[in-house]
Amino acid sequence: MARRYWYVILTYIIVQYSVIIGAPLLLSILPITPFDAAIYWTIFSFIAGLAVILIIMKPDMQMESARNAASVGTVVLWSVLGVFMALFSQGIAAMIEMELFGIDPGSENTQQIMDISRAAPLFILIPAIIAPILEELIFRKIIFGSLYKRMNFFFAGLLSALIFGFIHGEPQHILIYASMGFVFAFLYVKTKRIIVPILVHAGMNTMVVMAQYSMTPEEFQRQLDQLQMIFIGG
Repeated sequence: MARRYWYVILTYIIVQYSVIIGAPLLLSILPITPFDAAIYWTIFSFIAGLAVILIIMKPDMQMESARNAASVGTVVLWSVLGVFMALFSQGIAAMIEMELFGIDPGSENTQQIMDISRAAPLFILIPAIIAPILEELIFRKIIFGSLYKRMNFFFAGLLSALIFGFIHGEPQHILIYASMGFVFAFLYVKTKRIIVPILVHAGMNTMVVMAQYSMTPEEFQRQLDQLQMIFIGG
């Protein structure tokens, strides 16, 4: 793995945990609540981290554009198809979790994000836009891309998807995260453009965030059940 990739991963880790130091720092210099301090620092650190990572990854972006990658029209097509593919795979995975393992389809991680977003709407920028960019650069471009050079698609996709799932702190939903990870990896390989899984990931996150933001958890679950009926036939 190239040295710059380790710098990217290190930056991502710092972004994730810098709130431990950053929030008390803001609290000491600004007349705000601890909650606001944590939110403001998290938003700042994610934006700053994204800027640093994009600078580090600039050589990769230039190499990608020079290769035999998908055209703009193909990027748009696969980005739209990719959303449906990801929703379908997620629905199948959720059904398997519920029917075979009796796992509650609800996501504590998503619920926590929505609770914060309702209290601080600006926080929506992170799950809807910034996090998908960071995660696709790290889990697809770097981790999957490095593994794919050494093994076939299935095992590279499986390992990167498992890491993707565990990072989200919900091992009980590893099948759902893995299914999405496979779809994102397929889109990346198919188009040779990391922008495609980024757009699909961001599109899915935005749909979930906006739907949950305007609904109660019970209303959202009913809508999710209806979508499951449409995509996987109940």
